[in-house]
Amino acid sequence: MNLQDEIHDMMSRRTFLGQTGAGLGAMALASLLNPTGALAGPMGDPIIGKPHFPPKVKRVIYLFQSGAPSQLELFDYKPKLEAMWGQELPESVRKGQRLTGMTAGQSRFPLAASRFKFAQHGQSRAWVSELLPYTAKITDELCYIRTMNTEAINHDPAVTFIQTGSQQAGRPSFGSWVSYGLGSDNQNMPAFVVLLSKGRNGDQPLYAKLWSNGFLPSVHQGVVFRSGPDPVFYLNNPPGIDRTSRRRMLDYLTKLHQEQFKHVLDPEINNRMQQYEMAYRMQASVPETLDLSKEPGYIFDMYGPESRKPGTFAANCLLARKLIEKDVKFVQLYHQGWDQHGNLPNDIQIQTKSVDQASAALVMDLKQRGLLEDTLVIWGGEFGRGPYSQGKLARDNYGRDHHPRCYTIWMTGAGVKKSFVYGETDEFGYNIVKDPVHIHDFQATVMHLMGVDHEKMTFKHQGRRYRLTDVHGKVVKPLLA
Repeated sequence: MNLQDEIHDMMSRRTFLGQTGAGLGAMALASLLNPTGALAGPMGDPIIGKPHFPPKVKRVIYLFQSGAPSQLELFDYKPKLEAMWGQELPESVRKGQRLTGMTAGQSRFPLAASRFKFAQHGQSRAWVSELLPYTAKITDELCYIRTMNTEAINHDPAVTFIQTGSQQAGRPSFGSWVSYGLGSDNQNMPAFVVLLSKGRNGDQPLYAKLWSNGFLPSVHQGVVFRSGPDPVFYLNNPPGIDRTSRRRMLDYLTKLHQEQFKHVLDPEINNRMQQYEMAYRMQASVPETLDLSKEPGYIFDMYGPESRKPGTFAANCLLARKLIEKDVKFVQLYHQGWDQHGNLPNDIQIQTKSVDQASAALVMDLKQRGLLEDTLVIWGGEFGRGPYSQGKLARDNYGRDHHPRCYTIWMTGAGVKKSFVYGETDEFGYNIVKDPVHIHDFQATVMHLMGVDHEKMTFKHQGRRYRLTDVHGKVVKPLLA
């Protein structure tokens, strides 16, 4: 009887792992971890492993503002709304656009101007709200896109769309595609790391599908780092198992898997072993990377008082910088709390206070360390907010419903123009007048900056080749430096 038969007869895979100390916890960890190096795709398709052309961006930090910040309160100044305060949004402007169930039953659509002051900043003379004083100071570093647009009108499909290229769940996330195509520059860290934080309300739940590998090999799923003493679940050894014992167990487990692979030829067997090996290396690398105790006081002051509180957006921005220093290729921050359908003037002040200083500090921190030269930072949500009030309208209390036709994000760093504003919306902030940027165009542009032709990075699944941008998308060349 050969070794494979002995394993099959003596115990199941789950029993073996449980008895050797790996346990079901390690199996759960394996579904989260992300290895390095090149792998083989299905049907022998090679993973790229290197860019199609010289990249300008080596790493990405994506500061995703979940819930949809109102561009009309932050970036897209519209004095026309003040002049027409409380008047009806003209039907010629709305053009029969479908509405969410929250406002479809309204009999009126009264226009609501932002109650916050705007001023122009930087060489671009970009309009920025008084809600974002720190962002205003770094305007000369930023590339604003005012004409982002999407087909999705509700949160779940919209967030899924901008993160995976499809409104339906099951596709690989942006970071997973980057991991699949370009691998990692650090053998001891994942290529794709996820950090989560909540605003005061913490509304609109986030799901693992947003950082899922989808149909890509499981090694490319995002790894969630959490605050606290156990930042990655199941990473620590169980009681009674030291690092030497773990090493011996992994060596023997590798032999067993290699024997099994000879018989079943399942690539996930090799993927799983690479995940175990990555977990072993991360036991040493992750605690050091996430240790903020050696950061000088002026850095905490730069990011703001909340940077000393683990799990906050500010603390995660500081961690993102440390991860970039360790050559993590794609760091995804999700910050909840932007879904402000009512009492927007009050809630958005709280929300912007929690992100403004830290976002600007991250940009300047990267710049002072020379990291902004090959890092791209992205800030924005899944769609925007409409110019009319949801529900009752008052100067100090109004709300805004979802608006997919146009909204604002910003980018900065490697490969994009600085002190630049792209696109123009109408005087109501409702429709795009000039230079639209679709979700797929945005994704194609970021991939281009990383040296990847978005049409060529594909994966064969269920009889067809998929890509992040599906069958759409074009690089927005005016944004490129």
